[in-house]
Amino acid sequence: MTEDGAAAAHFRFFALEVLRTRRLGRSFLRVTFGGDALAGFRSGGHDQSLSLFLPPPHREHTELPSTDEQTWFAAWRGMPDEERPAMRSYTVREQRRTAEGVDELDIDFVLHGDSSPASHWAGRAVTGRRILAIGPAVAENKSVRFRPPAGTDAFWIYADETALPAAAAILQTLPADLPVTAFLEVPHADDRLDLTAPAEARITWIVREGAGPERTEQVLGMVRPAAFPEAKAPYAWIAGESGTVRAVRRHLVQERSLDRRAVRFTGYWRLGASEEQLLAEAYAGQAPSEEPEAAL
Repeated sequence: MTEDGAAAAHFRFFALEVLRTRRLGRSFLRVTFGGDALAGFRSGGHDQSLSLFLPPPHREHTELPSTDEQTWFAAWRGMPDEERPAMRSYTVREQRRTAEGVDELDIDFVLHGDSSPASHWAGRAVTGRRILAIGPAVAENKSVRFRPPAGTDAFWIYADETALPAAAAILQTLPADLPVTAFLEVPHADDRLDLTAPAEARITWIVREGAGPERTEQVLGMVRPAAFPEAKAPYAWIAGESGTVRAVRRHLVQERSLDRRAVRFTGYWRLGASEEQLLAEAYAGQAPSEEPEAAL
C-alpha cells in the first residue's frame, strides 16, 4: 500500500446521529452523537480531530453523492453551492461506551449566532438529526498532535475557545506529579469551565470580552510576565487562531528558550479567513505545514 493509501486507510466516513445537547457556557454547546458506526471509531489521542459534514440550512440531514475514499472529495466539491454540506474540523471531547453498550461521542461547539455554518447547525441541533464525518479508523493516526516525548518533566498549554475541548481532554489525563501551566482564552467570563486537571496545575483564564485584532497582544500580555516552573525537558502544546499561535510559539522559543522541537503548534483557524479558504490553500499546496489529511 502506498503512503497515501495507508493514510486514507486511517480514516473513513462515519454516520453520526444527535442523541442530546447540553449548554456548557455562554459560548459552548456540547453535542453528543451516537450511531452503530461509532463502534469502529478509534479516537487515538486527546486532540484527535475529525471532519464534520454539516447540511445546508434547508436540509435536516447530511447527504453526499459519494463516500468512497477515492472520489468523495471531487464529488463533494462538485455539488451545487446551495446543496454542498459545510466541512468543518473539530476535536473529540470524549468518546465512551455506556454501561448499556451504547457508543457515544461528545463534540463541543463554539456558538456565535448564525455567522458560521457550524454555529448555525449546532444552535439548532435536535435529537435524531444525522450528519456524516470523516474520522479515525485506527488509534495511531496523524490527526493526533499531542505527543510528548519520553522524559517530559513539565507541560505548557495555550488554547483559545476553538482548541479548549482538546486542551480540556489533555488536562484531565496529565500525570499528577508533573507541573502544568495552562493559558486558556475564552470570549466571555462565563465561558470559564470547571475543568478536571492535576491538583497542582496552574490555569490562567484569558477573557477576551470582544477584543479584535489586538487579541494576540492581550494573550502575550498575560503570558510574558508569567513565571514558569523550572524544567529540563518541558513540552508545549499550542492551538487556536493561527496568528496568535505563531506569536506564542515565538515567545516560547525565542524569549523562553524552549527547544522548538518540543513545541507542538497548530492553527485551528485564521482571523479573516473561512475554513473553505484554508482547505483550498492546503490542497493547492499553499499551506505545507497543514496537510489536507490533518483536517480529517
